[in-house]
Amino acid sequence: MLPLFGYLHLTFFLFYYVTVFNSRPCVGARMVPESESVTVITAETHNATATWQEFSKFLHAERGSQVSGIWELKEYFHRFGYLTLPETAQNFTDTFDKQLESALFLYQKRLGLPVTGKLDSETIHAIVAPRCGVSDAAHHRIHATRHYAYFDGKPRWLRGSPMTLTYAFSPNNMIDRLSVPVIRAVFQRAFSRWATVIPVNFQEAEWYDAADIKIGFYSGDHGDGEPFDGVLGVLGHAFSPQNGRFHLDAAESWSVDFERDKSRVAVDLESVATHEIGHVLGLGHSSVKEAVMYPSLSPRKKKVDLTIDDVEGVQALYGSNPNFSFSSLLQSENSSNFAEGLKSCFSKWTLTLALGFLLLFLRL
Repeated sequence: MLPLFGYLHLTFFLFYYVTVFNSRPCVGARMVPESESVTVITAETHNATATWQEFSKFLHAERGSQVSGIWELKEYFHRFGYLTLPETAQNFTDTFDKQLESALFLYQKRLGLPVTGKLDSETIHAIVAPRCGVSDAAHHRIHATRHYAYFDGKPRWLRGSPMTLTYAFSPNNMIDRLSVPVIRAVFQRAFSRWATVIPVNFQEAEWYDAADIKIGFYSGDHGDGEPFDGVLGVLGHAFSPQNGRFHLDAAESWSVDFERDKSRVAVDLESVATHEIGHVLGLGHSSVKEAVMYPSLSPRKKKVDLTIDDVEGVQALYGSNPNFSFSSLLQSENSSNFAEGLKSCFSKWTLTLALGFLLLFLRL
């Protein structure tokens, strides 16, 4: 039987092994947020179209491959602005050709993925993740600056400074899943995040037709040329200034509380609302995965806090709110990272101490 000191020594060794050899650093390293993880969407998860269900069959395909159904992948890249249909063809083919490889290179670069030109696992995960329906390029011709991006021509609202933009909810296009007061509260918080960093106020209008920003939940083809596709897939889309149209897919399992809502396909309304407001203000998609303006969001994930990339992008359009300082944002991000680090370390100590005491108990 080992003495107590021996068990404590064994516990320390277990902690050292778990911490150093089997994990990332605890505190001091930049923590990857939970929102960065991606859920692979399969037929078990939802009943969306085959475009969203079957992309995993293209895994490891590369230039020269001939894979049945790869035309669907080309349709995806065409929809989001990475590929154009050749003038001499009416439909896409199942050949992994030079044009698809070029589209894949651009897609990987813009979404901050490893640029391999191949359909690796990380790229497939990004493709099947639910996302915003706004094109990453193509007819919107988004111009990238650093990581954030703008719509073609860098459009913005022109109302003087400070300005007030009004918003309202469609009286005929809402959902039963969440009450109107809950939805209003969600949007009030989402708008206030952007108002904190730029000299723009957002105010709910009494009359829908008179509002600058018109918000509604729609299903399928709803008349704007960007039809929704049911559960997951495309979550919503919004138009650049000064259009103001803001559409969400009514088919989604919109949620505000994952503790109470146990649906595997629940989507956080506040996260999507915050993202689409960025489009309404003139921002395109960011290649920074932590940013609110990154195009995809996994089910049951929450991403509502503006990052430095989001703030720098929107302030280049509207200037800074006089009461905002980047130091407070940096402090907030550092505090969040530190808390995640402590949580990770605490989990490791809990595991190793539990193993050590279990061994001690079994030997007594």
